[in-house]
Amino acid sequence: MSATTQLMTAEELLEMPRDGFRYELVEGELKRMSPAGHNHGRIAMRLTVPLAQYVEAHGLGEVYAAETGFKLKSNPDTVRAPDIAFVRQERVEAVGETKGYWPGAPDLAVEVISPDDRVAEVEEKVAEWLEFGTPLVWVISPKLHTVTVYRSLTDITMLTEKDELDGGTIIPGFQYLVAKMFGIKRQ
Repeated sequence: MSATTQLMTAEELLEMPRDGFRYELVEGELKRMSPAGHNHGRIAMRLTVPLAQYVEAHGLGEVYAAETGFKLKSNPDTVRAPDIAFVRQERVEAVGETKGYWPGAPDLAVEVISPDDRVAEVEEKVAEWLEFGTPLVWVISPKLHTVTVYRSLTDITMLTEKDELDGGTIIPGFQYLVAKMFGIKRQ
């Protein structure tokens, strides 16, 4: 962080005018992200729709879209926005309606790697999600057709298009073919 950097609060981020970009706040510093590309959006929706339908049908909680910010830290503020997020029903009920960003980390954070994402940035996000209490992180690689499942920084599983993604104890019973996420027909 530079000595001349003007730090921003989560409230100031929330009040920013919309300009076609997505923003996150990391230790008070504004991070601008380009809008997601075609493939990124398509892959995210291929997972979001069945995940949201499953969660709703089983009363498990709420699924959130990419524009949803989660306030992970205060003073200086950190607000991150995964491509897809899930919060368990008991936590949704405990927090109730809230203005602004969700207070805390989601139970599932999903990041879809964009062509301009740097590996170090993605790794930093994964580490932050886990550090601030997210018990399950899925990182989707459109280029490699893989999903890396993080339960901690040492409990990591990589799934290929031949595998099935599951919600484990966080979203019990949810299963989804990795190949389907990438539009690959399994034989």
